[in-house]
Amino acid sequence: MSFHIVVCGTLVPDPLQTLEPVTGQGQPALKNEMMLPAVLDPWAAHALYEAASLAGKTPGSKVWLVSLGPKAKLQQVMMTVAQKAPFELVALDGPASGFADSFETAAALAEAIGGIAGLDRSRMLLFGGWESASRGSGTTLQAIGERLGIGEQFLGVDRLTVQPDGKLEILERIEGGRHQISLLDAPPAVLGWATGELGEPRNNPQVGMVNMRTVMPALQKAKPTPLKGAGLTYQSVALPRQVRETRVVKDMPAEEIAREIVAWVTQD
Repeated sequence: MSFHIVVCGTLVPDPLQTLEPVTGQGQPALKNEMMLPAVLDPWAAHALYEAASLAGKTPGSKVWLVSLGPKAKLQQVMMTVAQKAPFELVALDGPASGFADSFETAAALAEAIGGIAGLDRSRMLLFGGWESASRGSGTTLQAIGERLGIGEQFLGVDRLTVQPDGKLEILERIEGGRHQISLLDAPPAVLGWATGELGEPRNNPQVGMVNMRTVMPALQKAKPTPLKGAGLTYQSVALPRQVRETRVVKDMPAEEIAREIVAWVTQD
């Protein structure tokens, strides 16, 4: 069996940068956001590497990377990402801010996926990050799956194995530091990846040259996708306070620990 793997991922500011929230034009944003160096979202990067690995093991498979972000910044990031794994880019020119509404984001991405020429939905695996360094609500990927009519959804995935009979074995994180193993008869399915089991691939200039033949045209025809955030308001945005208060306690019930944490988080 071959797969059509669609990876959803956007760019985020480099984690080593200091991020300062500001309010501009009535909406929150990051100070000097367009000047900050950007990278592919780390969780989405894991999903892309896993997709490329799976496609490499299953002849006839293909990988698309669907990304919503400012076109100029996407071009900068793709110069590096294109050397990591083979894929075809589907670009949307819009905001990549962490303040964007996940519902609107999901609608735009689902529409873009629906317009991919040659995509076979019966063989489709929708990959993405379980979380995000930008849109960390954890709902975007699920909403895309629902809009595409995909009910089989797995979040916190660490491993995907294709069985000899074609079934998919999925190792998925659950509560309590444990894992759950699920068997899926066949696609389509949504997989939100955690860290996976693969390291970051080395840069391969040959792969980059092949990818850039489609990346640049995709960026040139990227559809303008403004996210209006209708009905979404923020009372304030600020950096988290840097406070460290350590207390060592033995044999304290989990419920009491939870109550103390909630009280600490909600103070002030």
